[in-house]
Amino acid sequence: MIAPSILSADFARLADEINAVGGEPGKRADWLHVDVMDAHFVPNLTLGLPVVESILKSTEIPVDCHLMIDDPDRWAVGYAEAGAYNVTVHAEAANDPIAVAKDLRAAGAKAGLSIKPNTSLDDYLEVLKHYDTLLVMSVEPGFGGQKFMSEVLHKARKARELVDTGHLKLLVEIDGGINADTIEQAAESGVDCFVAGSAVYNADDPVAAVQALREQATPAYNTAHS
Repeated sequence: MIAPSILSADFARLADEINAVGGEPGKRADWLHVDVMDAHFVPNLTLGLPVVESILKSTEIPVDCHLMIDDPDRWAVGYAEAGAYNVTVHAEAANDPIAVAKDLRAAGAKAGLSIKPNTSLDDYLEVLKHYDTLLVMSVEPGFGGQKFMSEVLHKARKARELVDTGHLKLLVEIDGGINADTIEQAAESGVDCFVAGSAVYNADDPVAAVQALREQATPAYNTAHS
């Protein structure tokens, strides 16, 4: 699965940029990744719920909201109620991540938990039993265009092992520095969904870039898990 990040899109042409990764199923983006930043949990400020509500009205692609915000216990459920398909909160920001997961699911969304590069996966294995998605950050959250940190892939591999052995039931997602040079090693580590920003939106044909990334990741994923 490929989830283009609109953080790398032209915000002055946001509807057009979203449509640029649309099209027929099987070729278009699987998810549309929307980074919500509050200038508190991370130093950058992007967009909030009103813009997400507008995005939801303008696309049929499932919207994947990544909340890089303080106090997601209070704010996350609003994105689920608005119609986001998957809402991800940060383990480092949630006061009661299990309660957040239950609230998100009750509001009709998939619940995602994200961990920063220096955050241990082991500390959240019990918590992850309540989640549908694990988002492994392969850059420090807050800005696009950073270099991929391959040293986080051991977390994706461990999560995949736990999924394959039935200890967890979730989708493994990765965000940060994903492009043609890095997607295969992430796929080999068991990642199911790849967030890609500049690799898609800096391309001449974004939907073709989505398909190329998918075609590149699939053999590596299948080989590692055959």
